Amino acid sequence: MTCDKIRPATIADIEALDAALRDLSAHMGDSHKATADDLSRAGFGDHPSFRALVAERDQTVSGVALYSPVFSTVRGASGIYVSDLWVSDAVRGSGLGRRLLAAALDDARKRWGATYIRLTVYHDNTGARAFYEKLGFMENDEEHYLILSGEQLQELSGIDDEGDS
Repeated sequence: MTCDKIRPATIADIEALDAALRDLSAHMGDSHKATADDLSRAGFGDHPSFRALVAERDQTVSGVALYSPVFSTVRGASGIYVSDLWVSDAVRGSGLGRRLLAAALDDARKRWGATYIRLTVYHDNTGARAFYEKLGFMENDEEHYLILSGEQLQELSGIDDEGDS
């Protein structure tokens, strides 16, 4: 069996990265607003907001991991937030997802001293939940994922430094 080679993504991988992430979104029933240009700017511009790994098998992308640094004052340590983990249907169950997570953690340890992995999983994604639980990930009942966007974000951004509008 051919083994997947895992390497850091480069700007030359943008189209393949975009295709993999679009496939992941479709699989989960998510909308997908990011374009290849968005990925290029966010991941390979002057101030990258994510890192990415690409797995290849026989010169075809077989997996992708997108991740960013996080810092926890509770833990007193840096970590890694995995926003996207995709493995092609052709190699699912081969251990590639685990290898991608391990490679992302290894990269993050070297770059910013990461000591933990954080991610989110949809409640109804039983396959992903089982995969992560098998690796030892545990649900954190003490925290809830919140997001601010759209009009509410615009309202917040209108606040000056003194806290007044």
